[in-house]
Amino acid sequence: MEIITLTKDNLEKEHICCAISNNKDIQVVSKKEWLSKRFDDGLVFKKCDVRGKCFIEYIPAEKAWSPIEAAGYMFINCLWVSGQFKGQGNSNLLLDECLRDSKEKGRRGLVILSSKKKLPFLSDPDYLKYKGFVLADTAAPIYELLYLPFEANAPKPKFKNHIRVPHISERGFVLYYTNQCPFTVKYVPLIEELAKQKGISFKSILFETAEQAQNAPAPFTTYSLFYEGEFFTNEILSEKKFEKILKVLIR
Repeated sequence: MEIITLTKDNLEKEHICCAISNNKDIQVVSKKEWLSKRFDDGLVFKKCDVRGKCFIEYIPAEKAWSPIEAAGYMFINCLWVSGQFKGQGNSNLLLDECLRDSKEKGRRGLVILSSKKKLPFLSDPDYLKYKGFVLADTAAPIYELLYLPFEANAPKPKFKNHIRVPHISERGFVLYYTNQCPFTVKYVPLIEELAKQKGISFKSILFETAEQAQNAPAPFTTYSLFYEGEFFTNEILSEKKFEKILKVLIR
């Protein structure tokens, strides 16, 4: 399987894999704009030469859009292989490419956000631990920071202290998100409108810089929804899923 590395030169013509076939779809445009701005920070997006979800995206941890301390490491934003491309060694292929590239760049190791058990939009902890990743730190309620050091004496990455128990002072629904995932640009406006129609307090906050994301109130900056000050979910919600939640919470 051939691996393609996205660059500013080939970004427009390449399919970005995230379940979207139309290259002019607003989700594709948003994702490619986000990628283009991150390349100068050292972001790497490698994909198998297929039209589907078979890719890895990573960035030097100093520039990661995540509230962690992992100087010298490479932070994996997303490793996603699904559908017909699963069970063919593609995850290993992509991770090995990330390992090779990160070692060549002199990084201390790899670090990635996961969870106690497999959850939507978070990397599979069982697979990562099978590949040698070990636990570096935890944050409530479900987050695990896993790492794969290249040397025995490499310092252990950690979450920033303020997110160990995610909490905010604002009431109602408050959503923090980025355009790192193309699904947010589609679904965030839909649930905003649904909340407005129902007269429910809903505020969304878009992180537009790495600095903002590094000071986020929860580990998963791509999408973190709070309700009444408490962390609620990291799952990117559709209208139907949000409506089901409202029926339970709002009586």
